[in-house]
Amino acid sequence: MTEAEGGPDMVSFRELARRLVVEGVVEAISHQRVSQLHRDDPAFPPVIHIGRSKAVDYRLAAPYFRARVKRQGWRSDLKGKPQGSDQ
Repeated sequence: MTEAEGGPDMVSFRELARRLVVEGVVEAISHQRVSQLHRDDPAFPPVIHIGRSKAVDYRLAAPYFRARVKRQGWRSDLKGKPQGSDQ
C-alpha cells in the first residue's frame, strides 16, 4: 500500500500552517489564523483533540485552503452600505 492510500495524515495547527506555506497552498498563514478559521468556519475540516492540542487531516485541510475565498482587506463594517454613503 502506498502512502497516498494510507490512513489520515494528522497534523497540528502549527504544522498545518507550515506545510500549507511550504507546499505553496497559501502564501502565508499563522497557526493562530488556522485556529480562528476552525472556530469561525463551519466548513473547516474535522478536528480531533490530542491532549491540549488540536489536529486535522492534511489531506482534507489542503483542499479546503485551496478552495477558500480570501478576503484580505475586506471590511465587514462597510458591508451592505451603498457606495458614497457616510452613515
